[in-house]
Amino acid sequence: MFNFIDSHAHIYLEEFDSDIDAVIRRSQAVGVNKVYMPNIDPGTVARMNSLAAGYPEFCYPMMGLHPCSVDENFENNLTLIESNLRSKKYFGVGEIGTDLYWEKKFWEQQKIAFQFQLKLAKEMKLPAIIHCRESLEETIGMVEQMKDENLNGVFHCFTGSIEQANRISALGFYLGIGGVITFKNGGLDRIIPNIDLSGIILETDSPYLAPVPYRGKRNEPSFISLIAERISNICGISIEEVSRVTTKNSQALFGT
Repeated sequence: MFNFIDSHAHIYLEEFDSDIDAVIRRSQAVGVNKVYMPNIDPGTVARMNSLAAGYPEFCYPMMGLHPCSVDENFENNLTLIESNLRSKKYFGVGEIGTDLYWEKKFWEQQKIAFQFQLKLAKEMKLPAIIHCRESLEETIGMVEQMKDENLNGVFHCFTGSIEQANRISALGFYLGIGGVITFKNGGLDRIIPNIDLSGIILETDSPYLAPVPYRGKRNEPSFISLIAERISNICGISIEEVSRVTTKNSQALFGT
């Protein structure tokens, strides 16, 4: 039995309403023993907390405002996010960051929201769970400006260059590797063999970005084994080693 941690999955969303118990059983059957759940916005808090309460030894909630939820009301939403973050135990500040793929109108507001939440992560000594779609270079730069001994975390869904990977590692952040590693033209097959496994954690981003052969379908934490298998193949190491090191990395990041 392998020992996996899914460091990033939104299994509290409505896509899982009909079969969440079965999803969790399948995940446990392949060796997933923890799933860390990043929040999206104030509207998803109740669903996430409810699932975490139902599976307290499996589902671990995190709190943040996703960049694609940043709009003209972002300051009020940040107030709600901060209030939630201070009200109970969360295991990370996320999902936070920037996005120039889905949303460019509120770019300046995204940067303000991101920096505000990075400050919360530093104050509360929690890892920052960073989204950076089509904005990786800009996001790395902002983290570099704010980095101190209290700031760490993960760049979720990493798809950048070796140079960017090295800058992220130099910051003390992990690279979150998910289903894209299995995509034919994803590009990560040329990057990951040149990155030390000690800088990687596994994630699914369920229900999104399902790995091959489930690409285009609903993702779930049990598919993390396919991600580990692909890393094993392209790096020439055993799945056991991928499982051991990436799980150790996630435990170091989240402290659980």
